[in-house]
Amino acid sequence: MTIAHHIPEDILIAYSSGSLSEAWSLVVATHLALCPDCRATVSVIDDVGGTLLEMIEQTETDEQAFDRLMRAIDDLPMDDVQPASAKRSVPAILPEPLISYLGSDLHALKWRRLGKGVFHIPITTGDTGVKARMLKVPAGRPVPMHGHKGNELTIVLVGAFHTHQGMFERGDVEVADGSIEHMPVAAPGEDCICLAVTDAPLRFRSIAARVVQKFIGI
Repeated sequence: MTIAHHIPEDILIAYSSGSLSEAWSLVVATHLALCPDCRATVSVIDDVGGTLLEMIEQTETDEQAFDRLMRAIDDLPMDDVQPASAKRSVPAILPEPLISYLGSDLHALKWRRLGKGVFHIPITTGDTGVKARMLKVPAGRPVPMHGHKGNELTIVLVGAFHTHQGMFERGDVEVADGSIEHMPVAAPGEDCICLAVTDAPLRFRSIAARVVQKFIGI
C-alpha cells in the first residue's frame, strides 16, 4: 500500500501538541495507523517539541539557546526515521482509532441511507460544530457536485475515489476548504468507504441534494 495524499504538516503539529479537537484528531490518528511516513513525521515533531519544552522549563534566555535548539533539530534523523511499526502488516480494515468508536466488524455497521445508494454513519464526538461520519459510496457512483463552507478531511478506508485532485486510495486523505468544489467518484469494482470530518455544511449544486441536506445536516 502506497499512500500519496497525506495530512498537512500544520495539522500534524496541532495533533502532536494536543491542540486538535476530537473529531479532527480521529482522522489524523486513523491516517497515522496506516501511514508510516506521517508517523515518522509526528515522531520528529514530538522530539522537537520535547526539546523546546525542556529549554522553556530551564528558562533559558541567553543568546546560545536558539543555537542549542537548532543543533537538537539537526541531530534528529529527519530523512531516515523508520519506526518499527512501519514494518508491520497492513492493519485491519478499521484501524484501532475507529474500532473504539464503531467496533471491529465492518459488516456489522448499521448504515443509514443518504440517497442514490450512498450511506453514512454519524460518529459521536465531544466536538461542537464539527461532524464526523463514515461514508459508503457504491462502486462507480459519484457524490453530487459540492463546495465547502468550511474545512473537510476525508480518509479512504476501503476502495478508492477520484476527483480533480487525483486518485485517493486506502489511507489517502483529501483536504478540502472553501476554495474547493468537486464531485468525488468511487472507483469501479468496490464500494468506497471513508471517514469524513467537516466543520460546516457542504454547498450542493443540485436541488435534490439540498433538500436531503436539510434532513441529514451533512
